[in-house]
Amino acid sequence: MTKGLFITVEGPEGAGKSTILSELYQQLKQDGLDVVQTREPGGISIAEQIRKVILNTDNTEMDMRTEALLYAAARRQHLVEKVIPALNEGKVVICDRFIDSSLAYQGNARGIGMEEVMNINQFAIEDRMPDLTLYFDIDPEEGLKRIAKHNGREVNRLDLESMDFHTRVWDGYQKLIKQYPDRIQVIDASKSKEAVLADAYEIVTGYLNK
Repeated sequence: MTKGLFITVEGPEGAGKSTILSELYQQLKQDGLDVVQTREPGGISIAEQIRKVILNTDNTEMDMRTEALLYAAARRQHLVEKVIPALNEGKVVICDRFIDSSLAYQGNARGIGMEEVMNINQFAIEDRMPDLTLYFDIDPEEGLKRIAKHNGREVNRLDLESMDFHTRVWDGYQKLIKQYPDRIQVIDASKSKEAVLADAYEIVTGYLNK
């Protein structure tokens, strides 16, 4: 049986990764690949329920460790119920966010510590890391400006955070890029949507054809 490929898509708020992911998914399907598109937190019923709790704008009193544990719980359920079965069937799974988000947001931006958050998640993922990660890089201020212009976008609790928080998220991702240079491929998300999609498609097809 052919081993599947686990691709994750990461980036700060407003990087446009979700839009690009959907178009990339369609392109790969047209190429004849068996592709599954999913997201974190969410992707399956239990994880979507946890997502509503995490991102509810009323839950501003949520403790940062509670937040990190909820993300890990949603991740575990999503992984065993959807991602691993698809990979075992030889499919390409493209997931909107995974462990790197927890490391950047809760580990670095919240100040829990990236190593501590990794330890929580090791229990959840049992060493199941992505094969390839597309990181859509954008200046935090520019990303938040994009969100302000995007009326149709889901507004969540993280959008209420300060610019300093979003800068720490970006900084966390920079640390991860240095830590995992072979896995994380950086794409300039400030370019046009067409150019960003072309870059993402080139990286993914290049990896598939190795």
